[in-house]
Amino acid sequence: GTIHLFRKSQRSLVGKLTHEFRLVAADRRSWKILLFGAINLICIGFLLMWCSSTNSIALTAYTYLTIFDLFSLITCLISYWVMMKKPSPVYSFGFERFEVLAVFASTVLAQLGALFILKESVERFLEQPEIHTGRLLVGTFVALFFNLFTMLSIRNKPFAYVSEAASTSWLQEHVADLSRSICGIIPGLSSIFLPRMNPFVLIDIAGALALCITYMLIEINNYFAVDTASAIAIALMTFGTMYPMSVYSGKVLLQTTPPHVIGQLDKLLREVSTLDGVLEVRNEHFWTLGFGTLAGSVHVRIRRDANEQMVLAHVTNRLYTLVSTLTVQIFKDDWIRPTLSTVPIANNILNLSDHHVIPMPSLKAADNLNPVTSTPAKPSSPPPEFSFNTPGKNVSPVILLNTQTKPYGLGFNHGSAPYSSVLNQGLGIPGMGAAQGFRTGFTNVPSRCGTNTRGQPRP
Repeated sequence: GTIHLFRKSQRSLVGKLTHEFRLVAADRRSWKILLFGAINLICIGFLLMWCSSTNSIALTAYTYLTIFDLFSLITCLISYWVMMKKPSPVYSFGFERFEVLAVFASTVLAQLGALFILKESVERFLEQPEIHTGRLLVGTFVALFFNLFTMLSIRNKPFAYVSEAASTSWLQEHVADLSRSICGIIPGLSSIFLPRMNPFVLIDIAGALALCITYMLIEINNYFAVDTASAIAIALMTFGTMYPMSVYSGKVLLQTTPPHVIGQLDKLLREVSTLDGVLEVRNEHFWTLGFGTLAGSVHVRIRRDANEQMVLAHVTNRLYTLVSTLTVQIFKDDWIRPTLSTVPIANNILNLSDHHVIPMPSLKAADNLNPVTSTPAKPSSPPPEFSFNTPGKNVSPVILLNTQTKPYGLGFNHGSAPYSSVLNQGLGIPGMGAAQGFRTGFTNVPSRCGTNTRGQPRP
C-alpha cells in the first residue's frame, strides 16, 4: 500500500477520551470507583425528585454535596490515570497537575452551587412557599448515608492531601473548640475529634443536623422560613469548607513555593553554598508540581579547579531530600580582566599604541636630588618650590622626531612639533600641534626648547 509520511492521526476528542477511559477501566482498582459513581448518579436523581416534591431549598443545598461527591470520584479516577501515564515530550514533568486542576475545579463548582443557593434563599425570604415534609427526612438520611459511605470507603488521595495541607475552615475551628471542651470531660473521644475532623465528614453531619432541625420546626410550628435559613447555613458551610481548598490548589497551579518548606529550602541552600568548590548559588526557583511533589532549578558557580561531577552529585544529594524533580546547572568561575576604560573614547584622545614611550633621561648628580621635587637640594638653601612652566635645569631638552607617515589616525599631525606644554621634568607629548595638544592651563609657555619663560637663553 501507499506509505504516507508524517501522517497525523485524525482521532476526535471523544475518541481520545474513550481511549483514556478504557486505559483507566483496565485497572481493577477503578471498578470500585465506577460502581460508586453509578450509585451516586441514581442517588442524585432520587434526591432531585424529592427536592422538587418537598419544595425544600435546604434539601437542594444538601443534594449539592452529593453532586460534589461525584466530582470527587471523578478526581479519584484522574488520580489513577495520572499514576498510569508516564512523562512525555509535551508533558516533561508528568501529568500530576491534572489532579490538581480536578480538585480546583471541583471545589470551585461547589462554591458556585453555594452561591446559587444563597441567591435563591434571598428570593424566598421575600415570598416563602409552603414546605412539604413527607420525604424531607428520608432524603436527608439517604444523602447522609451515601456521602459518609463514599468518603470513608474510598481513599481519595488528592482530596485527602488537600484537606490536611490546606488551612482550616471556620467550621473546623469552631468544632475544634467544642471538641476540646468535650474531650476535657470525656478523654476517650480525643482520638475522634482531635486534632481536627475531616472537613467533608463534618459538613455532611452538620448539614444533616440542620435538616433535622428544619423538619422538627416545620412539623411542630409550620415555620417554613426555617427551611430557607437552613439552606443559607448549609451554603455558608459549603463555601467556608471549599474555599481554603480552592486557595491551596490554586497556589499549586500558579507554581508558588509552599510556605511550610521555605525554611527547609533556605537551610539546604546554605548547606550547598558551603560545599567544597561552590562559590555561589543563584537563580534558585522552587515550585509545587503536584500534591506532595516539589520541583526546582538552581545555578551553581564553582571554582575553576573544582570537579563538576563531584559538585553536582553533592548538590543533588543535599536537595533531593526535599525536591524530587531537580535541575542543577553547573558552570565554572570566569576570571574577567578589568578594562582600562568603561566609557567610549572620544575622537580627540590619542591612541597610546601609536606613539613612542619616552624613557626618563638620567639626571646629573642623582645623589643630590630631592625625591619630592627632582631638583638639586642644597643644605644651605631653602627647599625649592614646584614650577610647572619651566623645564628642570638638570634635564636636557629632548626632541623626538617621528618621520613615519601613518595613513590612519585621529586627525593629528605626525612629525616633529614644538612643545605645547612642558612639565618640570622636561617631558613633552610628541606629535601634537599647539591647537590640538593636551594643555596644562598655561598660555605663556615658550615654543622653543632651551629658553626660559622670559625669553632669555638658558646658561
